[in-house]
Amino acid sequence: MPLYEHVFLARQDVSAQAVDTLINQYKTIVEGLGGKVTKVENWGLKSLAYRIKKNRKAHYALMNIDAPAPAIAEVERQERLSEDVLRFITIRVDELEEGQSVMLQKRDRDERRDERRGGERGDRGDRGDRGDRGPRRDRGPRRDDVEFGAEENE
Repeated sequence: MPLYEHVFLARQDVSAQAVDTLINQYKTIVEGLGGKVTKVENWGLKSLAYRIKKNRKAHYALMNIDAPAPAIAEVERQERLSEDVLRFITIRVDELEEGQSVMLQKRDRDERRDERRGGERGDRGDRGDRGDRGPRRDRGPRRDDVEFGAEENE
């Protein structure tokens, strides 16, 4: 049977339990049509590169599937009908990847790095001998303020 990697994006306001329910629903469809799902990874809520149907984030999920083409066609049909699924893609591959995907490896690596830093993300720590920046300078009115008469109202 052909091998597939299938990734779908679910809306940001759907709970993680609802995403697991979607995964199980699609897994049941594949198994009912003579295939099997060899690996399932829930990558969690991630930011999108651009808005999709007014969503800035989405729940990502990966399924490695060993199934006939009609099973994949049925899963994709069900995803098109679902309001919770924003996008999906299915890619036929020669062999399925064993172990964790690159996305989960990155997440684990990031978590280990954050633990080494003390759990504070974005904290730059001590700035050394740079000292205080001092008071801010007043630059005067901006060009936009002058054009629209904001200076007269002050």
